[in-house]
Amino acid sequence: MNNAISGLQITQLNNAYCERIINLILPIQQIEFNVPVTLEAQPDLLDIEANYQHGGGNFWGVTLGDELLGTIALINTGHQACALRKMFVKKEYRGKEYQIAQLLLAELLDFCKKNNINDIYLGTVDLLKAAHRFYEKNGFEEIDVNSLPEYFPRMMADNKFYHLQI
Repeated sequence: MNNAISGLQITQLNNAYCERIINLILPIQQIEFNVPVTLEAQPDLLDIEANYQHGGGNFWGVTLGDELLGTIALINTGHQACALRKMFVKKEYRGKEYQIAQLLLAELLDFCKKNNINDIYLGTVDLLKAAHRFYEKNGFEEIDVNSLPEYFPRMMADNKFYHLQI
């Protein structure tokens, strides 16, 4: 990986990281993008192990020393499918220069291939234009909410949806 930062590590995150995960994600949602979502609406962030790792999913982060720079998570929904969740990168570390989002997505795709997961679904909000471009550049196709499988765990704030078949 070519990036301007040496020492980046991709790590499986567990409950010991909950506070750092919350401190990364909530300000991005609430302050940077004014998404009306609270921690109470995201209780999954308080128990990473039960909500993501139990049942065949996972939660990863890119760290530099003790600093958490980005996250991505996967909920295994069964049916050889998953929900991509909690993809966030600290503002100062976004973009092609650092490739943190690409590194996180590559880790998730590798996990899917190793675990026989063929379909990735995700929900996002319409104002996250850079995220839409990132997903589309990586082969995700926008789908209508009515095209989501019944087993997809939809978040209330989400109003734009994507699918990737691998």
